[in-house]
Amino acid sequence: MSETRHEHEPVLLEPLLRLLDPRPGQLILDGTVGLGGHAAALLPRILPGGRYLGLDLDETMLDGARQRLTAAGEALYLVKANYTDFPDELPRIGAVQVDHMLLDLGVNSAQLQDASRGFSFERDGSLDMRYDRSQKRTAVDLVNALSERELADLFYRFGQEGRSRKIAKQICRARHGGRITTTRGLAAAVQGARNAGREPRRGRIHPATRVFQALRVAVNRELENLEAFLEQVVPHLRPGGKLAVISFHSLEDGMVKRFLRGAKAAGTMEELTRRPVVADPEERKRNRRSRSAKLRVGRRLEAGPEQGG
Repeated sequence: MSETRHEHEPVLLEPLLRLLDPRPGQLILDGTVGLGGHAAALLPRILPGGRYLGLDLDETMLDGARQRLTAAGEALYLVKANYTDFPDELPRIGAVQVDHMLLDLGVNSAQLQDASRGFSFERDGSLDMRYDRSQKRTAVDLVNALSERELADLFYRFGQEGRSRKIAKQICRARHGGRITTTRGLAAAVQGARNAGREPRRGRIHPATRVFQALRVAVNRELENLEAFLEQVVPHLRPGGKLAVISFHSLEDGMVKRFLRGAKAAGTMEELTRRPVVADPEERKRNRRSRSAKLRVGRRLEAGPEQGG
């Protein structure tokens, strides 16, 4: 565990710090605290007097964050919870509104490196893909239970996979030989459909990339969760408070963009990033995960009803 903590590097850290500009005494809600990479940089800036509420569905990540952030003491509150449930968690710190909200969506490097989690086809492991391992449904269930048409629709909707029907057909053929239960088993079935035995051309993404994305999104209800979270943002942000979301595919980024544009039209928020912030060449070279990362930030304008916190 210590090795993965050491290797973990938060994406877009410098632009995030610049745009949020946290100050002493402020309250931050981090809905996807993970191993605490962003938290380690944000926490010192809200001290003294500040508080940091970090949520995550992954107990292993929370354990890592506790060890990494132990020096924060009583300023830090870490809770296993879905970020959509943050209004229920704010009373833990006596708050209704916060100064800043942060989501870093998707899979972190430690989860990808753990073959037992099943997030990556680069390591052979159980086809799991759950953030919350107490949840019953896994990727194995979807791959082996859905019909060919349902699989095709899932790959197209959540992975934007143009050859979804062909891939779904190949997976169903592979299932005749037994359940597909491993990451390499699924990747082999997908690659058979995409390449017909040929290696992908240089520079192209692996044929299984979008399929794995689609399954992970479906298993963890990622788009539904993001929509539910965004619907609750405005009343729980203090006037002048900021929302920052780091996304890793266009479906998530599009949802955040539409939310900020809608809130701007409603007069409740302003966009601080007309276009998403992306990693500079140096970070892209240093941190592979940053290459697809996009940061959008908005600021609450309207005070609305008086609320404590």
